[in-house]
Amino acid sequence: MAALRDTVGPYGIWSAELRSEDPALRDEIPEAAAELEALGFGAVWLGGSSGVEHAVPLVEATSRLTVATGILSIWQYEPADAGARFLELEAARPGRFLLGIGASHAKLASQYKRPYSAMVGYLDGLDAAGVPAGRVVLAALRPRMLELSRDRAGGAHPYLVTPEHTAHARELLGEGPLLAPELKVVLERDPEIARSTARDYLARYLALPNYTNSFLELGFTEDDFTGGGSDRLIDAVYAWGDDARVRDRIDAFRAAGADHVALQIVRAGTGGGDAALPRDEWRRLAALLG
Repeated sequence: MAALRDTVGPYGIWSAELRSEDPALRDEIPEAAAELEALGFGAVWLGGSSGVEHAVPLVEATSRLTVATGILSIWQYEPADAGARFLELEAARPGRFLLGIGASHAKLASQYKRPYSAMVGYLDGLDAAGVPAGRVVLAALRPRMLELSRDRAGGAHPYLVTPEHTAHARELLGEGPLLAPELKVVLERDPEIARSTARDYLARYLALPNYTNSFLELGFTEDDFTGGGSDRLIDAVYAWGDDARVRDRIDAFRAAGADHVALQIVRAGTGGGDAALPRDEWRRLAALLG
């Protein structure tokens, strides 16, 4: 799996906006992907239950950037179809696409049932379609799914986690598989404004038991989930502040064992979807990562 780690590099961008189907962004998305490549990011992760088709314009607009789904919902796409689309893109642009898949959440997928068994079946379907296991990563939070990421895939792409979770995931995965956690970033120095922005975005995730159960295992309590999240929780799952503070928080994930950190810009009032691309913020991230 060392080749995969080298391909994605240490830092990437996680963005729901880059998979947007808003006509107003159609021309800008490939242009932005090319700029992210020029800025030195190794990968982009397409949020919002993205499919292989959302990756195609970004792959075509770049020459080295890895484009990944972050994540493709196993309830939304059949494995045979996802596998066929993967192979088509792989034939056209070898080595440029990484298939991130996940079981989503009971509140978001009406078919949601026995997610671990469903994931095993989905991986069987991808195997049958001819998708190399090493080019698949799982949106794994808890131990069984992390172990499945180790045994049946190229690694794990955990979302909404802490450095402590990253250290535990690294221990379970071992040295070989890719570990690429997502980290939210608020580029705001004022603590009150930064945490308010973070809470507005985090509140939706605190309604999803997959995340709150993961937080409880990390030592948080139900009290940490009220009001959009306690200061302790916000500070654990976000990087915010001036450039030095943000860099320190990103470095904490790398020190805990992350091979790659997928950075998601969170801005006040955007809601995280179909909004203007945060290109100034991406440039600032590139500069502080230097």
